[in-house]
Amino acid sequence: MEQIERLLSLMGEYLFPAGCGICGGMLLDTEETWYGLCGDCRNLFTIEQGNRCSLCGKPLISEINRCLQCRTGETHYFDRLAVLFPYTGNYRKLLRAYKFDRRLALGNLLGEKILEGILRFLAPIPGAPVLVPVPPRPGKLKHTGWDQIAYIAALLSKAYRRKVPPRLPVYRCLKRLPSKSQKELTKENRKTNLLGRIRCTRKVPKEAILFDDVITTGSTLDACAAALKEGGAEKVYGVCLFFT
Repeated sequence: MEQIERLLSLMGEYLFPAGCGICGGMLLDTEETWYGLCGDCRNLFTIEQGNRCSLCGKPLISEINRCLQCRTGETHYFDRLAVLFPYTGNYRKLLRAYKFDRRLALGNLLGEKILEGILRFLAPIPGAPVLVPVPPRPGKLKHTGWDQIAYIAALLSKAYRRKVPPRLPVYRCLKRLPSKSQKELTKENRKTNLLGRIRCTRKVPKEAILFDDVITTGSTLDACAAALKEGGAEKVYGVCLFFT
């Protein structure tokens, strides 16, 4: 099935060329059209191992085990995060091409990076964890016509059915109630904006891995983790593609 989808993506690029999501160059084979990037640009998106904070997952420079913010800051509901790329330069350009220009092929790359990040930074997780997408703001689908996280969730569901490791089912169980956009708020206000505004709509898994595209203060992921734990989850992890 995936081979057919790749051939269709190549045919689509031939009929309606979009080019590489980063450099704009031609996409020449099924691999390039599948990911929406030429080979050279795709090689730019390699997850760096390095030393990471054991809580927020951000790279450490001189600290050991935990970054200064996590050692001196407030407690969190999530148990550990994995963050993959800084939201700068080509990384920022990649997300904007996917999120705002709807270069949907880029979702194949982003979904794979989420799974790679879990394997690198969160595995092994005991029990039977499930992937839980961060829910969109109310009215977002009506306003923009799509949700970039929901689309990745659909791709990850396909990966699960194809037994792509780590084989994790996608479980949509969170709903976001009306609230202000986090982008419009200060760091302090972000912490309180979503308190009580994330609800569980289904039975909560014991182990969950939240996933989102960009993390700034971590308030959204924390509110989602709080809802899951209030609903009965024992462990809540998170993976985020880009961090600021």
